[in-house]
Parts: sequence; C-alpha cells; structure tokens
Amino acid sequence: MNKKYNRFLSGPYVVWSTAFILIPLAMILYYGLTNEDGAFTLKNLALMGSAENLKALGLALLLSFISTVICLLLAYPLAMILAESSMSQSSFIVVIFILPMWMNFLLRTLAWQTLLEKNGVINSILGMLHLPALQIINTPYAIILGMVYNFLPFMVLPIYNALVKIDKDIINAGRDLGANGFQVFWKVMFPLSLPGVISGITMVFVPALTTFVISDLLGGSKILLIGNVIEQKFKQGSNWNAGSGLSLVLMVFILLSMAVMNKYDKDGEGGMF
Repeated sequence: MNKKYNRFLSGPYVVWSTAFILIPLAMILYYGLTNEDGAFTLKNLALMGSAENLKALGLALLLSFISTVICLLLAYPLAMILAESSMSQSSFIVVIFILPMWMNFLLRTLAWQTLLEKNGVINSILGMLHLPALQIINTPYAIILGMVYNFLPFMVLPIYNALVKIDKDIINAGRDLGANGFQVFWKVMFPLSLPGVISGITMVFVPALTTFVISDLLGGSKILLIGNVIEQKFKQGSNWNAGSGLSLVLMVFILLSMAVMNKYDKDGEGGMF
C-alpha cells in the first residue's frame, strides 16, 4: 500500500522532470546533432573549435575558476563561524545569506550595475569624499564581483552543512593528541568537510561558467563569455542548431563537475540542507 502511495506522490515530480528537464534536453540533443534540414551532423559541435568561441570558453573558464576560488576563501571561514555558533545565531545568519536568493537574479545583478557604473552610487560617494572614482564597470573584475556576490551562498551552505555534521569528539580527540589549531583544521576538519567543499565548488563553478546575464550587464556586452555566444546564437541569429551544438560541448564540463561531486560526496553529505 505504501509503495503504491509513494508512486502516486512521485507522479507530479515525474511530470515536472519530463516537461522541464528531459524534453528540453532532448530538444538540445536533436538540434545540436542535426542541420537545418534535420540531417545528422557534427558541424555544430565543431563550432567550439573556432578562435572566437575558444577565446570565449577560455575566458569563461578563467573567470569561473577565479570566482570559485574567491567564494571558497570567503565561504569556508564563514561556514566555520556558523558551525561553531549557537543554533539561534547560526540560523539567523543563514537566513541573512538566503534572503538575497529570494530576490530575482536579474534584479540583484542590475543593482550592482547601478552601484558600479561611472555615475553610480559608489562613485558618487567617492566623489563626495574627494577620492578617485572606481573604473570597474565593463571589466572582468565587475563580472567576477557579480559572480561572487550571486553564487557565494551556494558555497557557504554546503560547507556549513558538512561542518555541522562533524562529530565534535573527533575534533577534541585531535586536540587531546597534541595537534595544534592548524593541524586539527588541516588533518581533521578539512578532510571531513571535503564533500561540502566539492559540492560548493561544483554549485558555484557550473553556473558561473554558463552565465550570460552577469557578463551582459556588468561587462557591458563588451566581454563575451561562452554563455553570451550561445545566447546570441539562439536569440540574435535564431540558429538553434549552432547554439545547441555549443551547449552540448559545454555540457561536457557540467557532467565532469557532477562526476567529481558524486565521487567525493557519495552520501550527499555536502548538500545545501
């Protein structure tokens, strides 16, 4: 009876997954491996080999890597503070980090555009203080800033989730055996929190690699990442075949990231919650 009931409850999830995951993926696969006449071809995949697309892919990989490293360096100490705080304090701080995620992604990025532009809020304040203006908008630095701001919670929460699951007796045992603070962290805490770290890296690197909104708004459409190239293929050129082919190549990096996460987080200990 329970099995039949569980199958009934899983029905909406199956419908949702089919409509919004399986069917879109099937469409991307079809368009990516066919030409305008519907004949099988690999030319769409080969488009990634052009100089322009390789440059966009390389820049996207570089900025995504830098953003992921910055998020990790910021997130791990914060996650440690949260894990060592009382339940009420940590819950309050976690809510503060989750609150911006309730706001539309586009609005959050537009807010940074308003702050960073030449006549924006930050430069206006600097001008009032007779300080030099920041020339950061429409540069890779602005894109990295936007990535870090938008994706930092996706790094903090998995690491925090992994740290709170570590048995305090294990940490105390390391201290009792004569290990100093750094040794306890490096040989006990960090290895045990590695599933959360890997999960966080994946959850930051993948969306950063595929984003196009951040580079559009904070890069002023002057800096093309591979996400922007794919967007242009679909929207401006209406070339679904080329856009789908590039998407399939980019999907390889996503699958590799997921494979790494599954290898180090087999039990799902580094999940968001």
